Amino acid sequence: MSGYERGKTTLLPDCGNVNRGSAAAILLMLLWLCPCLSSAAESPLLVGIFPRRNPSEMVEMFTPLADYLSHKLGRPVKLETTPDFNSFWEAVAAKRYQLVHYNQYHYIRSHKQLGYQLIAMNEEAGKSLIAGVIVVRGDSSIRTLAELRGRTILFGGNKHAMNSYVTPTYLLRQAGLQAGDYQEEFASNPPNVALGVFFKRAIAGGIGDIMYDTPFVREKIDVNKLVTLAKSPAVPHLAWAVRGDVPAPLRERIQQALLEVKQAANADHILQAAALSNIVAATDSQFDSVREVVATVMGERY
Repeated sequence: MSGYERGKTTLLPDCGNVNRGSAAAILLMLLWLCPCLSSAAESPLLVGIFPRRNPSEMVEMFTPLADYLSHKLGRPVKLETTPDFNSFWEAVAAKRYQLVHYNQYHYIRSHKQLGYQLIAMNEEAGKSLIAGVIVVRGDSSIRTLAELRGRTILFGGNKHAMNSYVTPTYLLRQAGLQAGDYQEEFASNPPNVALGVFFKRAIAGGIGDIMYDTPFVREKIDVNKLVTLAKSPAVPHLAWAVRGDVPAPLRERIQQALLEVKQAANADHILQAAALSNIVAATDSQFDSVREVVATVMGERY
């Protein structure tokens, strides 16, 4: 056989007659000439997606964004989510994800305890801020938060759900209602809270005000039949953060890719699939308002 294998795009030397040092030098030269060889060998970037809806729906929604990131970064990108908020936090706490999309409470907690670094946040329906609200049906006799004393209130996810538990509970505390003054029940996720109140499975519910604008909710109920009893101060939208050990050059490339998503050739498809209008810049200090609400409701300081 000749020293070169012909008929292929890349001509590779026959290493049978060269020493190991020469072979290593040749490999390094090839990797330098063709970076695609090294990127193809990289392990997938694992992205954790907050389970705002059921897992299969969340993966479907964010697959176009994952494909876009894979193209921009030159490496595979793998999406993962979980069935519920508890198991998702367990994965975050185990530092499973290199890039994670999660709620405001999860961000401030993981930033302080685990070293996750904020790189961006959602913009949905043109808004980068979101508030928690407590809603009832318009034909309900309830008109003030005080009238919820002794009643059952439906929340979404669990007690870590920022705008479907923490900020609505903050509103209740501001109105003088303490734990035990009312009963808590939980739907599997925030959108199901809106449905639960509409279909009279609960007298009142806590959700983010953005729920009124989501197609998932609007396709199933007439949101005009829900009335807002109270609305919390606005806080930054859902966060995007990277694990603390992600190298700075990669962190910056991920951040740049996210912030430039609206410039992609198929930006409308990517963003609409994920129910986003954009992904925008964010700073840790913007989440100080979240820290204040969490400290009041949960007694936790981050």
